[in-house]
Amino acid sequence: MHEHLKGLYAALLVPFDENGQVKEQGLRAIIRNAIDEQKLDGLYVNGSSGENFLMNTEQKKEVFRITKDEAKDDIRLIAQVGSLDLNEAIELGKYATELGYDSLSAVTPFYYPFTFEEIRDYYFAIIEATQNNIIVYSIPGLTGVNISIQQFEELFQNDKVIGVKYTAPDFYLLERLRKAFPDKLIFSGFDEMLVQAAISGVDGAIGSTFNVNGRRIRQIFENAQNGAIEEAYRIQHETNDIIETVLGMGLYPTLKAILAEKGIDTGVPKAPFHPFNETHRDALKTLMDQYQL
Repeated sequence: MHEHLKGLYAALLVPFDENGQVKEQGLRAIIRNAIDEQKLDGLYVNGSSGENFLMNTEQKKEVFRITKDEAKDDIRLIAQVGSLDLNEAIELGKYATELGYDSLSAVTPFYYPFTFEEIRDYYFAIIEATQNNIIVYSIPGLTGVNISIQQFEELFQNDKVIGVKYTAPDFYLLERLRKAFPDKLIFSGFDEMLVQAAISGVDGAIGSTFNVNGRRIRQIFENAQNGAIEEAYRIQHETNDIIETVLGMGLYPTLKAILAEKGIDTGVPKAPFHPFNETHRDALKTLMDQYQL
């Protein structure tokens, strides 16, 4: 098993200017915050939280390049390269592999109703072209793609499919996966259900709110792993109060606004996302004070 990849990863936020271009210094500051302040084990780069599906190929490469240049070997790096354009996924996969990313990841193909065989062959094509490991990104709530235990088994027969980023609320399937594949990595993808996932035996977690709430996330994860379930739940309750407030104000604009309050140039979300709603500014400051964000 790929023990060195276990742990807690921020789903990296990416700052943009008003024209939708990546703000390099802001990105570097977000990366440093994840490493130095949140004390995370890794970064999941160009996932949903990085507004990846709003970017063109060159911008995605720019984010991969800047992130590796800033993080160097201080932290593990997973490159999400999934795309509806398989050629783009392969191009990005090769690029991230050459940069020295620790593993690739790819979202299941979405929008069109692909067969499982088509989804499987997409993953195997990325692996064949890059000769790198891959972590399946399963997020059925956004893709509509549900992968069964039998289908996971077929994917995992390829040694280079090393795990799954599991962003689904089905804890029965999670338990079945954990029992069936003890040597594959399972990362929880729902920040608000981390305690339940940790109790279920996941190897780590990947989340957008980890960019601002990484210390609590580690407390939840380690308490749950050590059997201090009551304490883990207490911190999860706090975390979910934070998440609920953030979601109410808009997830990505609000996470960026929190980092901006700490002096990081997070720019604006990429259109068609709207920027942070200034009528929420006082509530944001109250939230940050209350929970020491």
